[in-house]
Amino acid sequence: MADMRLIVAGAGGRMGRTLVKAIADTKGLTLAGALEDARSPLLGWDAGTLAGLGENHVKLTGDPAALMANADAIVDFTIPAATLDLAAVAAKAGKVHIIGTTGLNAAEEDKIKDAAKRAVIVKSGNMSLGVNLLAALAKRVAKTLDQSFDIEILEMHHNQKIDAPSGTALLLGRAAAEGRGIDLDKHSVRSRDGHTGARRPGDIGFAALRGGTVVGEHTVMFAGSAERIELVHKAEDRMIFARGALHAALWARNQKPGLYAMADVLGLKDF
Repeated sequence: MADMRLIVAGAGGRMGRTLVKAIADTKGLTLAGALEDARSPLLGWDAGTLAGLGENHVKLTGDPAALMANADAIVDFTIPAATLDLAAVAAKAGKVHIIGTTGLNAAEEDKIKDAAKRAVIVKSGNMSLGVNLLAALAKRVAKTLDQSFDIEILEMHHNQKIDAPSGTALLLGRAAAEGRGIDLDKHSVRSRDGHTGARRPGDIGFAALRGGTVVGEHTVMFAGSAERIELVHKAEDRMIFARGALHAALWARNQKPGLYAMADVLGLKDF
């Protein structure tokens, strides 16, 4: 089978450069295009040079539609507004869209679902294989333990992250809520300050820390009477997210249009 041709969105950013490097290291994949914001000063730069690989003769461009004809998929770790635009372009062209963008609101999520009627979309708040296994474990533990065990999710990221709680924390929260059979939106506590009163039974709490260069650390705590269970994942390199996204792209190549999660990719949906 011919190599799968991928476009990297946000190719000039940290995650984009990591993806370019990961594609070069992955058998069966080739870089077909590199996208950046149309106002970026990096337009025209060589994607390989930016990724520290040396020239690969793929120049950064601001025109996604022009690249789609010669690509099979786009891998997208950008911002919500850009992701929505790319979802529309990918859906029109019938291309695979791998979405690692976080911070989308409910209306934006609905637009992604609509685009998935015409394209294969794999979307996850975290593309790491380890984090998605952690989510499956969180779901199983939440299902096993009753509400006498309170659920709290703690996350920490670098000081440049712009959304909180992280997409990964919300991914883990949704998994725990699914295990409990509850609606996360109705049982989510995003912050505590002042006289909050006693903790409401059944809530899932979130706490976000920001500082330094932390790639990502997440803990799901199940706190009961005189005992506590903690599920922990620590990311040390963005390459784990890139590898997961590329794994998802290769899987998506043979799927029908629809909206998928990493749990589908890894066979963890019914874990």
